[in-house]
Amino acid sequence: MALDLLGNLARADEPLAQYTTYRVGGAAAVFVVPRSRADLVLIAEVLRRTGLPVLVVGRGSNLLVADAGFRGIAISLAEFADVLTIDTTTDPADQSAVVTAEAACALPVVARRTVAAGLTGFEWAVGVPGSIGGAVRMNAGGHGADIADCLIDAELFDLRNGAHDWVRADRLGLRFRGSDIADDQIVLAARLRLQQGHQRESEAVLTEIVKWRREHQPGGQNAGSVFVNPIPGELAAARLIDQLGLRGFAVGGAHVSEKHANFVQAAAGATAADVLQVMRHVRARVAAESGFLLRSEVRLAGFDDLAPHELHESVGVTW
Repeated sequence: MALDLLGNLARADEPLAQYTTYRVGGAAAVFVVPRSRADLVLIAEVLRRTGLPVLVVGRGSNLLVADAGFRGIAISLAEFADVLTIDTTTDPADQSAVVTAEAACALPVVARRTVAAGLTGFEWAVGVPGSIGGAVRMNAGGHGADIADCLIDAELFDLRNGAHDWVRADRLGLRFRGSDIADDQIVLAARLRLQQGHQRESEAVLTEIVKWRREHQPGGQNAGSVFVNPIPGELAAARLIDQLGLRGFAVGGAHVSEKHANFVQAAAGATAADVLQVMRHVRARVAAESGFLLRSEVRLAGFDDLAPHELHESVGVTW
């Protein structure tokens, strides 16, 4: 029914592994690529009529899809929400400028283009392989900064009623690696306030951040840091995991990185179930030994056997 209603916007049984940095997992029953806000209104109507769960797929840098796939509608904004506008007309009061980035804009691209425009405040994002939409929803950050530091507001599309509006940053419930943005709300764009800077100095910062990440974080198939730091700025999840000697712990084709204890790697032949079991084991060991119940940064889609909020972040809204 959903495929008939969505027409050429949708594809059936689309493999989702190709849209995630883990490169594992099954297919979406329905995969939709909207090209306008009118298409989103149609998708919202189809969701109301069918009652299917929904998953918004960004750049997949914090998404793990079950091997059985996702039995609902997966939405990708890649074909219409990727415009970046930089207004270099500064506010004379504080020498700031406004950057408008649509949801599918890649964070490293935004970082480099704002630096090239002589702006500072978004350099931290050069090493984060995600999108603006995902960054707003998760309040992404690094190197002592996050998107909440510069976010003015975000345009949200509500799949429950087809409405969309700009919402001020202070009404989004932004917190360390989280927000109050629901699974049935899509971030369409964000407005950032950045300061006038010195291009050469900011370019040096970009270079240093990229170098640091190459030296301290593994490449390959992973979703970056798996668990949120239990005490931001004071106690890192990686430290707790490392103290338990869990580097290298493996289940099937997945293992805790030898280079960074808060990364779970997926080798060739790994399954999503392997990755999840490594996450569960690490979380249980840390809780048993330290008392800290780590919260996952990774969004989990299609895992029907998960208890509600077992790893805190699970996605798939039922209508």
